[in-house]
This record gives sequence, C-alpha cells and structure tokens, in this order.
Amino acid sequence: VVDADGNVYATFSGSRGQSTPVSIFKIQRDFQITPFVRDVMNATGLAFGPDGHLYASSRAEGIVYRVSAEGAVSAYAEGLGIATGIAFDRDGNLYVGDRSGTIFKIAPGDVPGASGEIFVFATLEPSIAAYHLAFNDAGTLFVTGPTTSSNQAIHAIDRDGNTSVFYQGLGRAQGMAFDIDGNLYVAASLHGQRGIVRITPEREASLAVSGNNLVGLAFLDDGNAARNQSP
Repeated sequence: VVDADGNVYATFSGSRGQSTPVSIFKIQRDFQITPFVRDVMNATGLAFGPDGHLYASSRAEGIVYRVSAEGAVSAYAEGLGIATGIAFDRDGNLYVGDRSGTIFKIAPGDVPGASGEIFVFATLEPSIAAYHLAFNDAGTLFVTGPTTSSNQAIHAIDRDGNTSVFYQGLGRAQGMAFDIDGNLYVAASLHGQRGIVRITPEREASLAVSGNNLVGLAFLDDGNAARNQSP
C-alpha cells in the first residue's frame, strides 16, 4: 500500500507460523528501505484506514492490527480465521478476507482504535493462498482467491453482499488495484502468460506487464505502479 506522502509499505510474511525478522517494510520515495514493524506474525494484507493509520492482517493469528506512525501495533479485531486481504470502504468499514471462505465486515467502533460489530458479509470458495480485496469508485468490492483452477474468477460484491463474477479466465489471480480510469489491474496469468493483467470496465482483458511470481501491486500518485514479487 501507499501512504499520503507516497511511501510504499510491503509485508514480509514468511511461511505459516514463521516469525520473520521484519513484518512490514517502509520504502521511501528515494527508495530507502527501512524496517517498520517487527511484531506481527505472518503479516499479509495492508490497508490505510480513514484515521490515517496502517492496518495489517495476520493470517496465523486471525487478527487485524492497527499500526501507529511510529510502527507500534495494537489489536484492532480478532477471530477472523485465516485473515488475508483487507480493504476499507468510504464509510470506514473494514473488510477482511478469511481464505477459508468468508469475507468479514467490521464496523468502526465508538472509541478510536477499537472495532465495532463484526459480521459475515459474503462467502466464497476457499483459497489455497489468500483473498485479495479492492474497492472501485462505485463502492463495489472485488475479490480474488487463488485456487487450483486455471479458469479463476474475479468476484464483485455489491453493498448488500450479493456476489457475482466480474471476469473469469485467469490463472492464480492475486493482488489488485484500480487506476483513475476504472481499469482493474491484477497479478495473474492470462492465456498462459504471467504478469499484470489489465481488465477494462467493459471486461476486456490484456497483459499489461510480463513477469513471473508477481503477487501484488499499488499505484503511486504519479501514475506509476509498485509491484511485489514472491521469491
């Protein structure tokens, strides 16, 4: 994810149950990389909340943590299964993908730094890796979740939790981001070619960038994209 100043934050998740030396790195605009968080087991999904704080999911613990500007962590919501992708809507609700098949919706709490009610927003087929979440400007939640199929779908979930297929025909679809024109970019395989796939609002897909082992991306304020790659 990218903060308001253009700094990029990336997780170093490790294998399940592995305690890595650094959980989250901060990459400044001058490309200096510094450790930001060290105390989150299997940090996976990242999102900035309406309060300006960074939020991070732990798939090992089923917890979403709230991270201060200094990198201090506190538990925001718990009991979220294998918590992976996270995203906030315009109303400050947090959505969390439990890769075993649930999308949770977490209302903002009355007290700063505390969550409110947690309930099941939608259910999907379980993923072998992680759910990845992204909202478009219309407030529709888009979800990917890699399976063993080579004909995977990107799901679109409306504000009422109704699920439909936005696009089908990708291999191991993972991280997503929207550009200012409403095009969806997703790390996936298209017709056997791995990279970043661009899908227009008219659902036309093409390979925008070629590359192996790409798992996520985020757009910067200058229109360029930062991508992360698995080993």
